[in-house]
Amino acid sequence: MAKKEKCVCKSVPEWLNTYADMVTLLLTFFVLLFAMSSISPGKFQQVVVGLTLALSGNPPSVLTGGQTMSEEALISEKPGIYQELLRVSEEYKGKVTIEDRDEGTFITLTNFKIFDPGSARLTAEAKEIIEKLGAVILEHTSNIIEVRGYADDRPTTKDSIYPSNWHLSSARASSVVNFMLTELKQKRFALRYSEIRSGLFDIDYFYSADRFIPIGKGDVDVNKELRSIKANFDYDTSQLQKDYESGRISLEDYQRRNGDLVKKYNQDIEKVRAKYRKIEIIIKREMKGF
Repeated sequence: MAKKEKCVCKSVPEWLNTYADMVTLLLTFFVLLFAMSSISPGKFQQVVVGLTLALSGNPPSVLTGGQTMSEEALISEKPGIYQELLRVSEEYKGKVTIEDRDEGTFITLTNFKIFDPGSARLTAEAKEIIEKLGAVILEHTSNIIEVRGYADDRPTTKDSIYPSNWHLSSARASSVVNFMLTELKQKRFALRYSEIRSGLFDIDYFYSADRFIPIGKGDVDVNKELRSIKANFDYDTSQLQKDYESGRISLEDYQRRNGDLVKKYNQDIEKVRAKYRKIEIIIKREMKGF
C-alpha cells in the first residue's frame, strides 16, 4: 500500500513576520500618542467640516468656517474670503484698502474719522467697518493678527490721559483689539449661537486674545515725512530769496510766489497728517500656536 504523501505547506516569508511586528508596534505607538494628546478645537472642527463636505460630494468652501492649516495661510490665498474682503472694501471705497505683502495681508482703514482728535475711542463708523472685516478675518483663519495704531506730529494736550503720542497710538491699536474681543465677539455669539451650542463652532478658539499683537507706532513715521517736506520747503524759499536778491524777480513776484509756497507747504502738512489717521490690520503669515 502506497504511503500518503505529506502535505507540504508553503511557509510564510520571514520578512512578513518582521513587517507585521513593525506595523503592530507603530499602531501601538500612535495610539499611545493619541491617548496622551489633547484635541485642538479648531483642528477638530476643521476635520469634522472637511469630512462632512467630502462625504456629501460638495467641494470644500473657504467660507464654511474652521481654521486654515497651511503654514502660510494668507487671506489672499483663500479666494472666497479674499473676495468677501474686497466686497467690504468696495462698499467702503476709499476707506478700506487691501494689499498683499511678504509680511502678510495688509488691511488699512483711512480717509474717515476713526478716532476723535487725541482720543482712542472708536467712532460708530469705525466699529461698523471693523465688525464686517473682523468677522471674516477671525472666523476663517487662525493667523496671528497684528494691529498698528498711529498718531500725528502734534503733541498730546496737557489735560490728556496719554502722556505722549506713543501712549496714544498704542491705546488706539488696543481699542481695535478690545472691540474685536468684546463687542464683536458678543454679536457673533448671538448670530452663531446654534452652531456654538451644537459644537460646530468654537468661538473662544477663534476670538482668542493670544492671536492679537497691538502695536503703537507713535509719531515716528509722520515726522519723518514732515521733515522731508520741510527740507523741500526751505530749499524752495531759499532759491526764491536768491532770485529776488539778484534782481531776477520783482518784489511783487517774490511775495506772490512765497505765499504760494507757504500755502502748498501747509497743505502738504495736512495731507501727511491725514495719511497717518489710520489703523492697519495685518494678517500675518505666522499662525496661532496650538
